[in-house]
Amino acid sequence: MTKTSPTKFVQEVKGEVKKVTWPSRKELIASTIATLIMVVIAALFLYFADQIIAYVVSFILGFGA
Repeated sequence: MTKTSPTKFVQEVKGEVKKVTWPSRKELIASTIATLIMVVIAALFLYFADQIIAYVVSFILGFGA
């Protein structure tokens, strides 16, 4: 592994950051909203799946009869 000076490293990082395509504000808001919606859907799915599994387990063990 070759050693790089801190100055050269920072220069290379700056060069790479200039190559990045940053999203527009509209794209950022749209992807944030889509992410939040998917998180809520996943949370609801996991909540209901947990409730169903808990009911089935308690029914099988005779606690919910």
